[in-house]
Amino acid sequence: MSLMPTIPTRLLAATSALLLVLSARSADAQTKLTLADALAKAKGQNESLDIARAGEVRADAELARARSQWMPQLNFTSTYSRTIASEFSGAFEASGPVCAPLAINAAAPIADRLAEIERAASCGAIGGGSSFNLSKLPFGQRNIYQIGATFAQSVYSAGRIKATTRQAEFGRQSAALVTTTAEAVLALDVTRAFYDAALSDRLVTIAESGYTQADASFNQTRLAFDAGRQPEFELLRAQVSRDNQRPNVIRSKAAREVAYLRLRQLLKLAPDAPLDLDVDLDAPALAPPAPFADALGSARTAGPATERTAVKQAQILVNVREAGVTIAQAERKPNIDVTSALTRVGYPSEGVFPGVGDFRTNWSLAATLSVPVLNGGRLKAGETTARANLTEAQAQLKQARELSVLDAATALQDLTAAEAALDATTGTIEQARRAYEIAEIRNREGLSTQLELSDARLSLQVAQANRAQAAHDVQIARARVALLPNLPIAGR
Repeated sequence: MSLMPTIPTRLLAATSALLLVLSARSADAQTKLTLADALAKAKGQNESLDIARAGEVRADAELARARSQWMPQLNFTSTYSRTIASEFSGAFEASGPVCAPLAINAAAPIADRLAEIERAASCGAIGGGSSFNLSKLPFGQRNIYQIGATFAQSVYSAGRIKATTRQAEFGRQSAALVTTTAEAVLALDVTRAFYDAALSDRLVTIAESGYTQADASFNQTRLAFDAGRQPEFELLRAQVSRDNQRPNVIRSKAAREVAYLRLRQLLKLAPDAPLDLDVDLDAPALAPPAPFADALGSARTAGPATERTAVKQAQILVNVREAGVTIAQAERKPNIDVTSALTRVGYPSEGVFPGVGDFRTNWSLAATLSVPVLNGGRLKAGETTARANLTEAQAQLKQARELSVLDAATALQDLTAAEAALDATTGTIEQARRAYEIAEIRNREGLSTQLELSDARLSLQVAQANRAQAAHDVQIARARVALLPNLPIAGR
């Protein structure tokens, strides 16, 4: 009876343990990071790319601004002004003696009618009253309303607007190339950080393995010393050899922390986020990084290329400077603009607000021709500056082409050297490991000294580190050659 509850309990415990193992494996699988995953994650959120893309938006806006100069310009305006005091106040008020207004009887004799006119003129009756209304004139009006529209259209600009538009179009192309370069630089940075972290992992493993071997050798020597088969000198040498391995382990772990921190920063992860890299620097056949395999093959087939993004940017700069010369020359030529202004002006006859009948219309149409005559040498200086900028851009283009060829050839040679160094390490590790095993047996049998064993251990560690470093360098060199068309030119 006592066994009955025990079986379900054990089964439950075994099931729980199995679930924990599966959960841990699932978590490990989720945190496994390939280089392609790292590149995609870094590209999704990066400040350099955000800056480059903002430059593209700004270039689009500049292009729209340049093209707007071809379009008609129409503006609406509305103003209200209140006159507090005016010099025209009372200027048209009647002065002189007050008398009856002019009243002519058409049936009266001519002499009587002339006498009435003379009487009215002498006392100021003529021009007063309601026969001549000055209230609609603009002089001294207390409330003035203006509603208007202005229209302008450039007719002839001597090529200035066309050149400005071309400059903006070239600026948009340059902004797109800046984004392409930023993406390539980011990809190379992420690749380098990825393999730096993988190399640091491998170096930590090598350092810890060396320490473990040295510690085992020390324990074996101590047992032999206690048994009287080894002198104290050999024991001290084994202890020193083991303790010398500890700083290597500490430095390797510190370097690994820095390498992983840099990778996490590029991937926008928390500083303590777990990472498990899917990479093997000890693989016998080290394949190129998957994201760059096709581009690497094309680069090797094509050889050193000159048409790189940096060269295209230099060519675009030459085009921009040429347009700048055209703009500077256009400043010397005539410009023709057509303008029109329509204004409705209202003077309220009563109260503050005007009625429909209180508005009057002003409408003008003008054609303006402007020709520079004297400018104190300003236009000539501007043209000289534009031509100097063009000469500088042309020289920079030539320099970029030359450096591009050199940089591409250097990258290919670096890759060839890195692959040769990797091939040179093939078999060295096995030879060094076999030599250490022999030295360990000889030392155990008392046929060799601790110095020989330490030397064999050091040779093994160096061989392992060289292999890992060579694999790291090869992958970085492959990525650089694949990304070379869009990377900045070294030396510029």
